[in-house]
Amino acid sequence: MEVMPRFLAVSVSKKHDGSLLTEADIAAQAAFAERLPHIIDCPMLGEEMSTERQHDLWEKHSDGLWIVDPIDGTTNFINGLPHFALSVAYMQNGISQLGVIYNPISQELFYAQRGCGSYLNGQPLPLRCAPKPLSEAIAGVEVKYLRSGKLATRMYSLSPVNSRRSMGCSTLDWCYLAAGRYDVYVHGGQRLWDYAAGALIYEEAGGQLATLEGDEFWSGKHVFYRSVIAALQPDLFDRWLKWIRANQ
Repeated sequence: MEVMPRFLAVSVSKKHDGSLLTEADIAAQAAFAERLPHIIDCPMLGEEMSTERQHDLWEKHSDGLWIVDPIDGTTNFINGLPHFALSVAYMQNGISQLGVIYNPISQELFYAQRGCGSYLNGQPLPLRCAPKPLSEAIAGVEVKYLRSGKLATRMYSLSPVNSRRSMGCSTLDWCYLAAGRYDVYVHGGQRLWDYAAGALIYEEAGGQLATLEGDEFWSGKHVFYRSVIAALQPDLFDRWLKWIRANQ
């Protein structure tokens, strides 16, 4: 394993966009690039590649492509916060067909294949899905990515939910939704590698999806940067979506 031996003992640098990068990210991505073609022989698009390389791979190989986030939650990883994950998805024509997310701290392996359900360490998801009103819901909310200042403000001043969580790891947010640990979710813009595996795992657990722009999730135009509105229970989804649409 390339990640855990470097936990709390890793050098850090900054990428051009100001985000953090470690040798663990690079080593893990290289390991995935070596091994994934033995499972399905197609190219790999990784977070730590250049933007130009990522777009070139997408344009030339969208009919079959591995999507990898070697460490999601790098800031947590660097600072010793035990909340980060490794994420791998196989996509065809913009739609995820396989997804795997692994939390090495808790040793939780979330995975799904389209049409076959989703699982946590062999147990079908969701783990819990008790009906509840929106006022009692636990929400995953990444406020800093909400492009609408109105929505971000009202998420605090007029929040319709019981409690909000923002834990710095989008891939695990999806898994917590799929497991029923979160009830509802909103994010103003995830990268391709943030949602490729997680959205499938969540959808295969029975969850519903939309975007802030109103698109069907998988057919949205912005592949590399996509917003999300989600809730595991149909009634909660309808009420959550309605509230967000009214407050954008």
